Amino acid sequence: MEHMFESKRVIIGPEGFKKVIDISIPKRVNLPTGYIETEKIAHIPPGGSFFANDVEYFVFPCDTFDYVMHFLKRHTQIVYPKDGAYILMKLDIHPGKRVGEAGTGSGAFTLYLSMAVGPEGRVYTYEQREEFYKKAEKNIKNFSKFDNVVMHNKSVVEGIEEKDLDAFFLDIREPEEAIPAVREALKPAGHLGILVPTTNQVSETLIALQNHRFYVSEVVEIMMRQYKPVAERLRPDDRMIGHTAYMIFARKIL
Repeated sequence: MEHMFESKRVIIGPEGFKKVIDISIPKRVNLPTGYIETEKIAHIPPGGSFFANDVEYFVFPCDTFDYVMHFLKRHTQIVYPKDGAYILMKLDIHPGKRVGEAGTGSGAFTLYLSMAVGPEGRVYTYEQREEFYKKAEKNIKNFSKFDNVVMHNKSVVEGIEEKDLDAFFLDIREPEEAIPAVREALKPAGHLGILVPTTNQVSETLIALQNHRFYVSEVVEIMMRQYKPVAERLRPDDRMIGHTAYMIFARKIL
């Protein structure tokens, strides 16, 4: 049985052109120098190429990064890869772990978690808004490699159904309100990661963590500066991804 993620391809062309397409849907794909039909792309081997008006384009299987950044339908800010990879490390996420998350948003970080815990692990994700829940459900179904995500259309503040979780990740507007419920759901010494966009939210969250017996290990933000991959004139890109969010990491203490 073919998973839906297996039908995704990424086309890469000149001057940073990149487009993710679904080859299971017959359509014409517009390019900077012409077009190509998805039926033709389906017959190009991984890492192969084609020409459109004498310009070469490369075709690769779509990975998680390209799906999240160039295909996933979003109506909320997502966790950027530069932050997501660090969060996975700090929360000690690996195959077999049971992890909670709120809110689901567009499902981008849910996919990261799903890939990381593998088929033996579980991700329990909470999203209060129904329209976000339905969009995330579709996004996850379109690319998830494992059937390991349990979705809840409810506010995490109202309570978490699962107990003894290894870790929990919070990306909601007022995370301090969810700290009591998260504490109840985590196992002793369980990891907690929280993402907020402003410094006043950091302060409010730190107070809540202190009041509910969490050891705060770190407050951090990550900057990323990309370079133009041209050997003859190597230099930074004109624009960079600067501040996206502050991250707070803590562990449950007795």
